[in-house]
Amino acid sequence: MSKAENINEVIKNNSEILFIYDAKMCNPNGDPDDENKPRMDYERGVNLVSDLRFKKYMRDYLADFKNYEIFVSKVQGETVDATNRLKKLIEKFKDEINNSNDLKDLIKSDKAEEKNLSKHLQWLLSKLIDVRFFGATMPIKNEGGKGASITFTGPIQFNWGYSLNKVVGPMESSAITSTFAGAKEDYSTMGKDYRVNYSLIAFHGIISANRAKSTYLTSSDINIFDDAIVKSIPLEATTRSKTGQSPLLYIRVQYNNCEYFMGDLRKYLKIVDEQNNELSFDDTAKFRSPKDYKLDVSELCAKLKSSDNMIQNIYFWKNSDLNVVGWEPTSNKKIVEL
Repeated sequence: MSKAENINEVIKNNSEILFIYDAKMCNPNGDPDDENKPRMDYERGVNLVSDLRFKKYMRDYLADFKNYEIFVSKVQGETVDATNRLKKLIEKFKDEINNSNDLKDLIKSDKAEEKNLSKHLQWLLSKLIDVRFFGATMPIKNEGGKGASITFTGPIQFNWGYSLNKVVGPMESSAITSTFAGAKEDYSTMGKDYRVNYSLIAFHGIISANRAKSTYLTSSDINIFDDAIVKSIPLEATTRSKTGQSPLLYIRVQYNNCEYFMGDLRKYLKIVDEQNNELSFDDTAKFRSPKDYKLDVSELCAKLKSSDNMIQNIYFWKNSDLNVVGWEPTSNKKIVEL
């Protein structure tokens, strides 16, 4: 962040995000309507990942490793509805509430009064980092006790991710067996296991300063987000079907105002071979690791240079396994290595 910025102030500048990770011999995002096979655009051979799957990794990381309160989550391992989630939040911060004259109406006769939360939205949002990031719909009763809801549109939004390489498959399934002990004898259940050989997945996202006003998203929150987006997948994608995913590249372009977006950054990327010749989409089906290709970002850098007068900083992180060519985006004073 620039020295002039107060990290506790609501952000005033838009940002745009490019995030790339790969998936090897795993299922990046199962489709429950299709036997939990990896989501695919079969006509093009493109592997798909929903924004919800992607954001869940970050929510889980913030809860598991950073101990942040998360609205869209289980409480003590149990699934609770949104109303009870708000009640439990009030109960957790009962001492803080009782010590504040402004917040005391949230507890009455030792009972959570979530219907009064509409008067204390800034306090509520200060406790829920995922709502400050991604938004949420909260059922908060009105003064008459009738059901109502407040919708926060999150300032951080993503398109669906898709593979930059051709993904053939999914791989042929192999049967998986679970054996359980019954009252009289053991019994087994059979299932199928679907995976992709290799998928180079790219996400595009935005951070809207205009939307940030309603969730009180601060520059300090953005620092936390930068950390979470890079670290969450390897630390949270640890189940049998998800292990094998690694972050490769993160670029956040921070603009100098709240009225500009460049557009989907993925369209400026090319996959090239060892001699820097662009590969056809069909050729990319052979990939099995980052050693099989290079990522050419020269067109992206040309686009960044053409918008140089709109850019304040570019935040950059790269996995050493990824070979990137053409990374010369703008003046060095604007590059912040993460």
